[in-house]
Formats: sequence, structure tokens, C-alpha cells
Amino acid sequence: MIKTGKEIIENPIFVKIGAAADRLGLDTYVIGGYVRDAILGRDSKKDIDVVCIGSGIALAEEVAREFNLPEHQVSVFKNFGTAMLKVDDWDLEFVGARKESYQRDSRKPIVEEGSLEDDQNRRDFTINAMAVQLNSMHWGKLLDPFDGLKDLEARILRTPLEPGITFSDDPLRMMRAIRFAAQLGFDIHPTTFEALQVENVRLEIISMERISEELNKIILCRKPSYGFLLLDACGILPIIFPEFVKLKGVDTEEGKGHKDNFYHTLQVLDNISQHTDDLWWRWAAILHDIAKPATKRFDPKKGWTFHGHEEMGARQVPAIFKRLKLPLNEKMKLVQKLVRLHLRPIALSKEEITDAALRRLLFEAGEDLEALMTLCRADITSKNGDKVKRYLKNFDKVEEKLKEVEEKDSLRNFQPVISGEIIMQVFDIGPGKEIGLIKVAIREAILEGQVKNDLASAWEFMLEEGKKLGLNPQLSLTDLA
Repeated sequence: MIKTGKEIIENPIFVKIGAAADRLGLDTYVIGGYVRDAILGRDSKKDIDVVCIGSGIALAEEVAREFNLPEHQVSVFKNFGTAMLKVDDWDLEFVGARKESYQRDSRKPIVEEGSLEDDQNRRDFTINAMAVQLNSMHWGKLLDPFDGLKDLEARILRTPLEPGITFSDDPLRMMRAIRFAAQLGFDIHPTTFEALQVENVRLEIISMERISEELNKIILCRKPSYGFLLLDACGILPIIFPEFVKLKGVDTEEGKGHKDNFYHTLQVLDNISQHTDDLWWRWAAILHDIAKPATKRFDPKKGWTFHGHEEMGARQVPAIFKRLKLPLNEKMKLVQKLVRLHLRPIALSKEEITDAALRRLLFEAGEDLEALMTLCRADITSKNGDKVKRYLKNFDKVEEKLKEVEEKDSLRNFQPVISGEIIMQVFDIGPGKEIGLIKVAIREAILEGQVKNDLASAWEFMLEEGKKLGLNPQLSLTDLA
């Protein structure tokens, strides 16, 4: 673990920031996440936060001159007293040191100019309050008033000041606490955790967009279940995601129980996270069983059933996305599709596989087949390792068969070779229900393997279907060509 300030600021960019600060006579420091990640030896985002005693805007403009950058490249936010500048791949943010005070009914602080100590006091966690001086006279001096270095070594997350005040002042810090703990694999200090439990209701004044932004960062962690368990333990999860909490618990009837779908889902989430960093694939893992509480029934012969939970879950996805302020676009539709189809490959692995069933899966999954199969593999959970191996082996057979059928029939995202326009031309009719009936019949025949997906094979089938509807062809196949 890096422990000296000079090692933290080895990046040549800090020499130029320090030179600009010296010219202006401003005590200047790099602070926050960059310092934390450098000490941990962790790949940092390309963000550097710089704080100075004085005008952060003036410093940003001087640093731009140091790098021979045009003035317009400095983005100034006068209301906040901050400025931003991009140098190579680095995003630099400059701010004057400040102190903040809050009123109970608002999370907007009253901001005043302050000292470095004031600025460190307002930071969320001790590990984010460490600063390294950039001025030549004190180059590399590490200022760590809250023992953030010790907390990094102990892998503990703790607030600099009294945690109840820290979280009440800015309730989003509670989500950040869970996010940092999950990202870094840290424990949360007991007094800090107690404050999370007491102050969690304060999250109600934070916009759902900002809460979901932090939630998504938790979901993108290497082991996201840890973050969810912390959210649940401190009482935040029922506030922000009540649908997920309903998965908890095991009912027993006549000595028969079912798995706890809360912990099963977290296992599926961790499983899929080993194979993809795609946020929406991970959201599909979170929501794949979301309708199980609503569909749970006990059958004396079969035990516990959840019939139709995949379809009901897919219908719930838009409402959940809307409430959480997640995008209501193609990403949502992907999650919806994966939730709806997640049982299909697993069902195929348990029965005699027909080409027709495989064609239908290829057709319905389309370009998202890889995502679906990744989710389904993640969904195979059991304390019995042999059982898991057996299921995965059967799953391998399904994937092999899918490849064979795909190579043979080219059904991924297929469109029947005979379109609605061709049907209207051949029978010399306008748009109407007959077109849809014939198109569906052709599609079903292709999926069932009765007809090949080529013009010659499908032509005669189309004519037969038209005949059933009292339609007479006005063109021949050669006329169409």
C-alpha cells in the first residue's frame, strides 16, 4: 500500500497544477477519490479533484495556460465556484475550499469560503478526506486529519464527523456508503452503520434519479450481492426497492418448503456478474423472479408452484423501471425479454429437444440469445454441486443443438421471406386482416419445420393459405421475379 504523498502524485500533471498554483500564491491540494485509489493501488477513474484556498476558477484558468490550452476549454460554474478542464484523458475539477451548513428540511447547503480543514470536514468519508499538497514548498505533504489512511488499512468505511449529521445533511451519502463498501469490499464502522439505520428515511428528499445512479454502481460491483445485503440490513432496500424485498422468506406447507427467492436472486446476480459487466443483463438477473411472490401457490401433489411468474414479471418491468427512473427504452425492452424467456432454455434442458422448440427460441431471443443463455446459466443454483454440474451439462447440449439449428436454418432474427407487401401484390388486395393471418401462418410453418424459409418453398404454402381465405393469386412466382 502506497503511504507517502509524493508517491501519490507521481503523475506529471500535478507538477503543472502545482506550478500554476505557486504563480497565483494559492495553497492547492489534490483530494478525494484519486488520493484514495492511489493509496489502494486501484485503477482510478480519470477524475482528479483539486481544492485550493481561494478561487478554484482562477486556478483552473491558470492551469489551462500552463498546458497551453485555449480559454474556452475551461468550463466555469460560477454559482458553485467550480471549474472543469480536460487534459488528455483526465477530467480536472477545481474548487475553492469551503465550509457548508444545512437546514433540516433541505439538502442544499449554505456555502461559505473556508480553510482546507473546513473542506475536509464536509467530506463524506475519512478515506475520501485525505489531501496531498501540490505547492513546491510542501510538495507531496499528506494531510489526513481523520486517519483515513488507517481506515484504508483496516478496510473500514467511516464518516469524518458525527455520522448522523453527515447523513442527515446529505442523505445521498447513505447510498454512497453502501456503494463504496461494495466497490472496495470494506466493512462499515458500527457507529456509521447505526446512523444509516436511523437516518434512512431521509432518503425520501433525494430524487430517484440520483438514488438509482448509486444503485446501478452497486449493481456493477464485482460482487453486487454484498451491496444489496447491506442495503437490506440498514433498512434502505425496503424504501427504494420494496418489490425486491418481497422475495424474502420461505413458506412451508405439509413439510414442503421452497427456496428463499431473495437469496437465490442475489446468487444469480453474483453468478451473471462473473460473466458480464453489462448493467442491463445484471438487471435481468435482479428481476427474473420478481413476480414469484404474486404467483406463489401450494399444490398438495406438486408442492410450491410459481406458474406464469416469467410472464407476470415481464409485465412488471416497465412499472419498476418507471418508478426507479431507469430508461424506458430498448434497455428496458431487453430486460423485459430476458425476464419473459428465462425459463425456456432451462425447460429445454429437461426434456427431449425438438428442432421446432429450438427454432422458436432462436426466433424469440434473436440477437439477445447470448444474454438469455448467460442469464439461464447463472440461474442454475443449488447447494448440491453435483446437481448444478448435471444441469450445466444438459445446458451444454441445448447450446450445441441451438448452434446446429441456427447454422441449418439461419433463424436468428429471421424475417419470413414472404412479406406483407408480396402477399398484397400476389392477391391484388389492400391492407387487411387477411395479410396478418397469412403472415402468421407462414411464420408458424417455418418455425415448425414444415416449410423452408426461402421463396420457392413458402410460395405454395402462401397460395394454400390464401385459398382458405377465398383469395385468388393474380401473379405467378415468375411474374414476381
